Amino acid sequence: MLQIGTKAPYFEGIDENGNTVKLSDFAGKKLVLYFYPKDSTPGCTAEACDLRDNYQRFLSMGYEVLGVSRDSAASHQKFIAKYNLPFHLIADTDLTILKAYEAWGEKKMYGKVTEGTLRTTYIIDEQGVIINAIGKVNTKAHTEQILG
Repeated sequence: MLQIGTKAPYFEGIDENGNTVKLSDFAGKKLVLYFYPKDSTPGCTAEACDLRDNYQRFLSMGYEVLGVSRDSAASHQKFIAKYNLPFHLIADTDLTILKAYEAWGEKKMYGKVTEGTLRTTYIIDEQGVIINAIGKVNTKAHTEQILG
């Protein structure tokens, strides 16, 4: 994982609507940048819905929320529509952002070692510095992990 206190790596990606989203778009705001394995899977849906249900709380505290996975923009559109998600999702199909944020790597599932998305969340401050990094995400109570 990236270290707290370091500058967040620059990123540029395409959201569910085909729009370019960059780290610099969030200058002056705190950003919850969360990486998740796959749209519409149980854990990822629980995490997204927890963030959705607390979205107004995030906004009132000066945060924006942005999700990143390797799913396509079309998949993100369906996920957003199905669960009424109020925030954007980046389609990182070439793994550029996932790798820059050390959210791609080796993981064990059912005793088998594979490469995949490591569920990770970074909190980035108004100046683009990582102020928190969460590697053991509680998908059902992620807001509490972030806001305490």
